[in-house]
Amino acid sequence: MGRGKIEIKRIENSSNRQVTFAKRRAGLLKKAREIGVLCDAEVGVVIFSSAGKLYDFWTPKTTLPRILEKYQTNSGKILWDEKHKSISAEIDRVKKENDNMQIELRHMKGEDINSLQPKELIAIEEALQNGQTNLREKMMDHWKMHRRNEKMLEEEHKLLVLRMKRRIYRSLLSCFQHQQEVELSGGMREMDLGYQQSRDLAAQMPFTFRVQPSHPNLQEDK
Repeated sequence: MGRGKIEIKRIENSSNRQVTFAKRRAGLLKKAREIGVLCDAEVGVVIFSSAGKLYDFWTPKTTLPRILEKYQTNSGKILWDEKHKSISAEIDRVKKENDNMQIELRHMKGEDINSLQPKELIAIEEALQNGQTNLREKMMDHWKMHRRNEKMLEEEHKLLVLRMKRRIYRSLLSCFQHQQEVELSGGMREMDLGYQQSRDLAAQMPFTFRVQPSHPNLQEDK
C-alpha cells in the first residue's frame, strides 16, 4: 500500500511543524552533501527556522561568500549595496597589500629571488642596506643610552659611598668625644677623691709643735 500525497501547506500544529522542519532540514542538507560529492558541484545551503535560527552548509572546496559572489556575477542580481561594496573592496585591497608584503618579506630573506629582474634585485639590496644603516643607528642609540645609565649609576654609587663615609666619620667622632668626656670625668673624680683622702689623713695624724728660741738671751734662767 503506497503512501498518500501530502498536501503542501503550513502545518498549524507547532509540535508537528518543528518535527517536520527538523526532518526536512536534515534531508535537505544530506542531499546537498551528496550532490556535492557525487557530481563535484559547488553547493551552498542557507536555512532560517521560523524562530530565526540559522542552518547552513557548503561543500568543502568552496565558501559561502564565494558561492554568493558567483551567483551575483552569473545572475546579474545585486546582493550588496554600495556600503558593502566599498567594504568588500577595502578588504580586497588589504588582502592584496598583505600578499605583496609577504612576497617582499620572502625576497628580503633571500627566498624566491630567482625570477626577479636585476632592477628588482638592486631595489632589494638598497632596502637591505638602508635597513642595516637604521639598525646600526638604533644600536648606537641604545649603546649611548646604556652608557648614560651606567654613568648615572656610578655617580649615584659615589654619592652613596661619600654619604656612608660621612656617616661613619660622624659616628666615630661622636664615640671619640664621648670617650674623652668619660675619661675627663673619671680623672676629675679621682682628683677629688685624692684630695679628700689627703684631708682626712691630715686630720687623723697628731702633731705637737714646741718653739725653741735659738738666741741665748732669750733662754730662761735656771
